[in-house]
Amino acid sequence: MEIIEYESKYLEDVKDLLVELEEYILTIDKDNLDQLHPEYRDKMAVIDLEEVKNNNGKCYLVIQNEKAVGLIMGAVDVYDEYDYLDYKCPKRGVITELIISKKIRSKGLGQQLMKRMEDYFKSIGCEYVAVEVFAYNDPAISFYEKQGYHARCYTDIKKI
Repeated sequence: MEIIEYESKYLEDVKDLLVELEEYILTIDKDNLDQLHPEYRDKMAVIDLEEVKNNNGKCYLVIQNEKAVGLIMGAVDVYDEYDYLDYKCPKRGVITELIISKKIRSKGLGQQLMKRMEDYFKSIGCEYVAVEVFAYNDPAISFYEKQGYHARCYTDIKKI
């Protein structure tokens, strides 16, 4: 296995990985608010990759047997003039997607992808990295905590 920067020949694999992630999120969504829209597979990867491209980001892939079996995407947050009124806005990298195919988890690949993305963000002057984790995704929360991440904000919701 090797980790490479995104290449367009792996777009279909990226689509499959993002669908795998969303299907997993659906199984743990206790609020039943998420959905896998019929156009998700064809559009989400393109939207995510465009965000990466337009916001000084990167997408790294884990390649096994000429197939992408894991990925991480991240971009630099864009701040507007109002963000500076109540918050010190250092340059911040944001992990937008991280998935290792279920078939090959627990081999340290997620850690390797995180390190690669953190190194990239550091190299371009980011002061920290943020990642949004679905509250019901206990394995992901545990994974990020082991990488040194901690909760800073919570979003509370109430179904009405």
